[in-house]
Amino acid sequence: MTKINTKYHGVLEIKEDKLIYFPKGIPGFPDEHDFLLVPLPDNDSFQILQSAKTSDIAFVVVNPFFFFNDYDFSIEDTVIELLKIDDEKDVIVLSILTVQDPFEQTTANLQAPIIINMNKRLGKQVILNNTNYRTKHELFNHSPSKVEKG
Repeated sequence: MTKINTKYHGVLEIKEDKLIYFPKGIPGFPDEHDFLLVPLPDNDSFQILQSAKTSDIAFVVVNPFFFFNDYDFSIEDTVIELLKIDDEKDVIVLSILTVQDPFEQTTANLQAPIIINMNKRLGKQVILNNTNYRTKHELFNHSPSKVEKG
């Protein structure tokens, strides 16, 4: 068991096999490699991607497909190899949120999804090139059937 100081949940004691390893860190945080997904109490939609090393580095994340039905992109072969993806059922996709006050103005980063192989506990934030997805898509004030691009 390992103790992790978290930004939102105090000290958590977790098994090391719950950590997700980001071989190249996360853009802007290249020295942060180990993260933990912590669910928010009483809310199944939102989680915290918490650095195991630095308590202040924690991102509110969400499965973008819950909010953007038409969200679609391809994962490059180099990412598939890096994350050792054998089966798409092992993969989860998360978007980092920019939480606003009021919360209804919160935005999701659809241009740089986080891809995690839950089976191998490997992750990477991927920057989508040649796309109209942006870093700030309104989470609540958009048409639920169509992601606004451009």
